[in-house]
Amino acid sequence: MASYGLQLPNFSLGVADTELFETVAAMAVASEAAGFESLWVMDHFYQLPMLGGENQPMLEAYTLLGALAARTSKVGLGTLVTGVTYRNPAMLAKIVTTLDVISGGRAWLGIGAAWHDLEHEALGFDFPPVAERMDRLEEALEICRAMFRSEEPTFEGAHYRTKKALNLPPPIRPGGPRILIGGGGERRTLRLVARFADACNLFGDAVNVRHKIEVLHRHCDEVGRDPSEIRVTRLGSLFVTESAAQSEELRSNLGASMAADALAAMVIGEADEVGAQLSDLVEAGVETFVFNLPLGHDAAAVEAAGAALAAALPT
Repeated sequence: MASYGLQLPNFSLGVADTELFETVAAMAVASEAAGFESLWVMDHFYQLPMLGGENQPMLEAYTLLGALAARTSKVGLGTLVTGVTYRNPAMLAKIVTTLDVISGGRAWLGIGAAWHDLEHEALGFDFPPVAERMDRLEEALEICRAMFRSEEPTFEGAHYRTKKALNLPPPIRPGGPRILIGGGGERRTLRLVARFADACNLFGDAVNVRHKIEVLHRHCDEVGRDPSEIRVTRLGSLFVTESAAQSEELRSNLGASMAADALAAMVIGEADEVGAQLSDLVEAGVETFVFNLPLGHDAAAVEAAGAALAAALPT
């Protein structure tokens, strides 16, 4: 059966800065109690335009995950997803390994090619063309996977290099933190998933998900990988409403500001309606749903969402 994780993308929580971390930590603790198997944060330094823009608060991802590791005991912890341009990959491998040690083997490396040009310009990160970012992603995956496996890699790429890179203490999880690659690019991204990843994160409706999985399986055949080794995750928004009228009002308001396909990819309804809306995606091959919760930013909202998902996706 499908499982579910929680994404925390928004730190505009209506509390003072001095109370911000404790509010986020309470949501993390609630997610574990409510049956979420994983907890994810964005790796951005500026809030995204659709969530209020650069004047909204944003916490640095790995500092936050390390702190949440000390407050939780079961949930997996990772980013959806780290931009490859933000950190030297050997340093990134060390950061994620440290998170794995702190959490007792619960770290994920979620990684992608990066896209938010505004924060690159503002903070001085290079933002090369997409082809180069994909090249960098491939090199970073080579380095991180080798360091997770204590291979002490010497690597000389077009963009990164290492020389007998030590990684001590090693990860707690055998084989190292699991790797999730974000994005559904059919020529390069999904091929990198087939070569390196333990999970891929997709978007969209059941038709799109099914198509991307078919492409992924072709890449797996080409590189000799068993596709059952790669978990299919899907990121989306969950709106658990209190009435049919609230659901309809939300759809109307959201439909006025977004494309029809984006609206169709959202789950909007009362708790007992959630399962029916997820059934096509489960049939298409989604194994883990990762949801953010735009309607609520506190522990109570997490608990309510967890109850709805537990009923919709029984284990």
